[in-house]
Amino acid sequence: MNIKKTYFILSVVVIFVFSGFAKTEKSLSKNLTYPKARTVDQVDDYFGTKVADPYRWLEESNDEVRNWINSQNQVTFSYLKKIPYRSSIKRRLKELVNYPRYSSPSKAGDYYFFYKNDGLQNQSVIYIQKGLDGKPEVFLDPNTLSKDGTVRAYLGGFSQDYKYVAYIRSEGGSDWHEIRIMEIETKKELPDRIKWVKFSGASWDKGGFYYSGYPQPEEGKQLTAKNRFHRLFYHKLGDPQGKDRLIYEDPKHPMRYYFARVTEDHKFLILNLAEGTHGSEVHYKELTAKKSKFKLLFKGFEFNYSVIDTLDGKFLVQTNQDAPNQKLILIDPVSKETKDLIPEGQEVMRGADIVGGKLFVSYLKDATTRIYRYDLKGKNREEISLPGIGTAYGFGGKKTDEIIFYTYTSFNYPPTIYKYEIKTGKSEVFRKTEVTFNPDNFVVKQVFYESKDKTKIPMFLIYKKGLKRDGKNPVYLYAYGGFNASLTPYFNNTRILLLENGFIFAMANLRGGGEYGEKWHEAGMLLKKQNVFDDFNAAAEYLINNKYTCKDKIAIAGASNGGLLVGACMTQRPDLFKVALPTVGVMDMLRYHKFTVGWGWVVEYGSSDKEEHFKNLYSYSPLHNIKEGVNYPATLAITADHDDRVVPGHSFKFIANLQKNHKGNNPVLIRIETKSGHGSSNLSKGIETTADIYVFMFHNLKVKPIYKD
Repeated sequence: MNIKKTYFILSVVVIFVFSGFAKTEKSLSKNLTYPKARTVDQVDDYFGTKVADPYRWLEESNDEVRNWINSQNQVTFSYLKKIPYRSSIKRRLKELVNYPRYSSPSKAGDYYFFYKNDGLQNQSVIYIQKGLDGKPEVFLDPNTLSKDGTVRAYLGGFSQDYKYVAYIRSEGGSDWHEIRIMEIETKKELPDRIKWVKFSGASWDKGGFYYSGYPQPEEGKQLTAKNRFHRLFYHKLGDPQGKDRLIYEDPKHPMRYYFARVTEDHKFLILNLAEGTHGSEVHYKELTAKKSKFKLLFKGFEFNYSVIDTLDGKFLVQTNQDAPNQKLILIDPVSKETKDLIPEGQEVMRGADIVGGKLFVSYLKDATTRIYRYDLKGKNREEISLPGIGTAYGFGGKKTDEIIFYTYTSFNYPPTIYKYEIKTGKSEVFRKTEVTFNPDNFVVKQVFYESKDKTKIPMFLIYKKGLKRDGKNPVYLYAYGGFNASLTPYFNNTRILLLENGFIFAMANLRGGGEYGEKWHEAGMLLKKQNVFDDFNAAAEYLINNKYTCKDKIAIAGASNGGLLVGACMTQRPDLFKVALPTVGVMDMLRYHKFTVGWGWVVEYGSSDKEEHFKNLYSYSPLHNIKEGVNYPATLAITADHDDRVVPGHSFKFIANLQKNHKGNNPVLIRIETKSGHGSSNLSKGIETTADIYVFMFHNLKVKPIYKD
C-alpha cells in the first residue's frame, strides 16, 4: 500500500471517529427522556396566595419514591457512562487523593491521639501513642465497623482521669449518632450504648458524662420527621441508657437546642440554649455544690455567647453583644459585673482558647487568618507568624500544656502541622503533607468587585500560570453566603484536577457569611437574602467583564445553603451560567422548616408561617421560581438518601419541576447517592460523586481533559 493511499484511509478513519464522537457528545442531551413524576392536586394557601405543590409526594419515603429515585439514577448514570473520559477523570482523582493525611495530635493525659488516612482508606484511622516520641498504634479503625466503610467514628470526649474516652459513631452519613465508650489502656470497648444523639459530644464529670439527645423517632420517619424536644442527660458509666438522669428539658419550647460543657476545673456545667443557628442563652450550674440549680448567665436570643472557660473566678466569654466583630469579656457569675478583656477591633474575632497560661485568639482579615497571643490580662499582644496568607486552626489545649499544635493551609499550600512552644513562642514544622504539588505552577490572587448595590465583595482566584485572559477559560465558581460561615483559603487535592485542565477556581466571600463580622452576616439573611444572590451573580459578571471567561464557560457550585444559592441564581439568571451544580440544596423555602432540624434555620431565613417572610421566601425559593419554557443551565443536582439535615425531598421536587418546565438541549439531571448523607459517608463515594460532577461539567462546558483513557 503506498503512503498516499495509507494517509487517505487514516484520514477518513480519523474524521469518521471524531465526527462520530461529536455526534455522540451532541446527542447525549437530545436523546434524554426524563422519568415522569406524577402530580397531585396539592394547593396551600399562604395569606391569600395559592401555591401549588404537585410533587408533595416526593417528600415521603416509600416504594413509589424509591422507584422514582431508581429511574432518575438510571437516566443520570446512563448519560454519564456515555462520556468517554469518565474513567480517566476518576482515575486521576484517585491519584490526587492517594497520599497520607494527618490531623494534629491531641493530648489526653500521657497519651497523644491523632487521625491518619493512608491515602484511599474510606475512613481515617484513630491512632494513639505515649508521649510525642512513643510508637503510634491503632486505637480505633472505623473501616472495620462496616463492610462498605460507611460507618464513621470520631473521639467525643475524655474522662476526667483519662481512663476512658467516648467515641461517636454514625451510619450511612446520617446526623443520628451513637455514643460508645473505650478504655484507653486496654483499647477495649465497654457495653454502654447511647442512641438517638444529635449535635452532641460527651462532656465528662466524675464517673460519667453529659450529652444531648432526642426521643426515639417514629419507625420509618427517622430521616425526615421534625426533631423536637432536645434534652440534656447525664450517663453514669456502666448503666443502661434507660437509667440516664434527665438534667434539663423545656417542654414549652420543643424547638430548642441544648449544648452542655464542663469547665476545665470541673466546677461548673455550662448550658447553651439556642433556637436556631444564630443567638444563644447561657445558664450555668455549680458542680461542687449540693442540689445546685441552673442559673441564668446571659438572656437569649439576640446575641451569641460562648463561655470559653473560667479565669480568676470569672467566666471568660466571647460575644457579639454590642460588638459585631466580637470581643472577649469577663463576667462575675454572682454580681453579673462584666469587663472587656479584649475589646472589639477592626478584624473579626473567630475564636479564643486559654492554653499554657496564655490567650490565643484567632481573627479574620479579608477572609484570611491572623493569630495573636495575649497574656491573661488581655495585654502584651504578639502576632504568631504564619507561612503566608491562608487559614490556620487548632491552638487548643489545657491551661497546663507547654506546647500546642496548629495546622496551616492555603489554596496552594497543603495542610502542614506546626508545633508551637508556648515558653519560647517558636513554631516548627511537626508534620508536612507529602503531596506531589508545585505551588509555583499556580497563581493565587484576591480581587474585589462591586455587587448590584455597589458593595465591595472579595473573591479568590486560583489558576495555572500563563493563563490568557481571552474570555474563553472555564470557571468553577463556588460560594456559600450564609449562617455566619466564613470561606477561607484551604488546599483541596481534588481541585488540582480542575487547575491542571485550565480551569479558574473562583471562591466568592458573599454577604451572609462571617468574613466581616455580624454586620456582614445580617446583610445577607432574612429579608436581605437577595443580596447574597446579587453578590454571586455579580461575581460571574466580574469574571466575564474582565475577560477571564464567558457565560458559556461558567459552572456554579455550592452545597447546603450553597445549594440554595445555586438554585436561586440559576432560576433568576439562567442566561448567566452554562452549568449549575446544586448539592444537597435547600430548594423548598416554604416547607424547609417542617423536616428534621430545618426549624433551626428560621432565624436565618424566616418562616413562611409569617406573611412578611413568606413573600420574601416565595420571591427566591428555587422550587417555586422555575418558569415554563426557559432554557436553564445544564444541571446536575446532588443529594443522598440518608441526608437528614437537608432532606432529599428538596432536590427531588426541584428536579421534577425543572424537568417538566425546562426547554432546550441542556440536560437537567439528579444524582442520588445511597447510604450517604449531607456529606459523603466515605472516601470512595466522595471520589465517585466528585468524578461525576467533574465529568458532567467538563462535557457541558466543552472542556476536553488532558488525560488519556
